[in-house]
Amino acid sequence: MGRKLYVGNLPYSATEQSLREAFAVSGTVDSVSLITDRDTGQSKGFGFVEMSTDQEAQAATQALNGTMLDGRQLKVNEAKPRESRGGGGGGGGRGGFGGGGGRGGYGGGGGGYGRRY
Repeated sequence: MGRKLYVGNLPYSATEQSLREAFAVSGTVDSVSLITDRDTGQSKGFGFVEMSTDQEAQAATQALNGTMLDGRQLKVNEAKPRESRGGGGGGGGRGGFGGGGGRGGYGGGGGGYGRRY
């Protein structure tokens, strides 16, 4: 097991300090990271805790997975490496029945991003 743990189903009231205190009972907490919405700054309800050893991470998982924090049942497990997201896939076909850049209805035309001459 790795030292970095995923912590899910966090209450939105959770702070890095409250997570640090909860996990400290299982060992030394190296880092805590709460994931927030980049626009609003609001917690997304999950984060990551890194313990100083694999054994402490395993102990924290066993001790805290399924426990309650501010009325929410925590999900604690080993953090998985982030998979590359790729380029986004291009968005699919946008044209309606005429393929004229969307917004134009059945015949295409009328829409799009600028005129083509």
